[in-house]
Amino acid sequence: MASRIGKNISVSIFGQSHSAGIGCVVEGIPAGKKIDLDELQAFLSRRAPGGMPWSTPRKEADLPEFLGGLVNGVTCGAPLAALIRNTNTKSSDYDELRRVPRPGHADYVANMKFHGAQDVSGGGHFSGRLTAPLCIAGGIAIQLLRDEGVEVGAHIARIAGIADDAFALHGLSSTDVHVAHAKTFPVLNDAQGERMIAAIAEAREAGDSVGGVVECAATGMPVGVGEPMFDGVENAVARMLFGIPAVKGVEFGRGFDVADMRGSENNDGMRIVDGRVVFESNNAGGANGGITTGEPVVVRCAFKPTPSISRAQHSIDMQAGTNEGLSVHGRHDPCVVVRAVPVVEAAVALALYDLLLESRMD
Repeated sequence: MASRIGKNISVSIFGQSHSAGIGCVVEGIPAGKKIDLDELQAFLSRRAPGGMPWSTPRKEADLPEFLGGLVNGVTCGAPLAALIRNTNTKSSDYDELRRVPRPGHADYVANMKFHGAQDVSGGGHFSGRLTAPLCIAGGIAIQLLRDEGVEVGAHIARIAGIADDAFALHGLSSTDVHVAHAKTFPVLNDAQGERMIAAIAEAREAGDSVGGVVECAATGMPVGVGEPMFDGVENAVARMLFGIPAVKGVEFGRGFDVADMRGSENNDGMRIVDGRVVFESNNAGGANGGITTGEPVVVRCAFKPTPSISRAQHSIDMQAGTNEGLSVHGRHDPCVVVRAVPVVEAAVALALYDLLLESRMD
């Protein structure tokens, strides 16, 4: 099993949900880059579990220990290694899953692939817990991008069919992408956020869960970053986003809406204003032919409902070869979307910073 991604900035994720710790190794960060560790901790705290009615009651501080790569908060050119120790595990909740896999989880396929040797507790290496070290790497990438004039931010776009206001595809500012960051429930429209919170509570009360969509944007990306065909902006960002557990769909700009539009509606017209090229719209979401246009890169990703639910479901006994019923116990988010907002920011930032470094080698 290899959990590694990236070309110029490569990230390896290690650990399991209930192992002694989880972490990452990041290679390729240029030396001499100052990392604000307080800002990074604040970023990790946005993802950390516990304390809110829409998240798992499992509480983890998510305090990273840097084992290498930083000297007095400055990158030294060596691989950056960071560890988060797991401190609040209840592995007994998962004993039954060695026989009876959870529908919607990787339990069955992991058992078939690893022949029973996989770590079942908490979902093992398939757990959303592994997004914490991804946020270490991505939180650093966010700071490095800011040094380049690029700002990355996200918000909840939809939960249980209830929509937040959307980012403006065209004319989005660096301030706009951070509007939701300081909020406990990261939406642009607080009234819609209250409706989403009620829908999550209703699902939890029913022993069920809900899914949703996160929208992320990056402003300040220069024109000309990315490659045609297989190494384009959309390719790189989508591949990183699909590494987040529960992501089932990704779209850029107007996304699937373009299928119902005419070319005259979808095409982003261009004009010369004060000697520079200006786009009249941004339906493309910041990229054409896999290469950045200079407009904001705007992407949305869909998250499935949390598969671990207490309602009775159909499953099987893998040892006895019989049909079984299953009601999942343990501590789980009734909706992963809320805590996924900084994870999406981390993934997008890593992909864009990797591409930015690549563009300087052309």
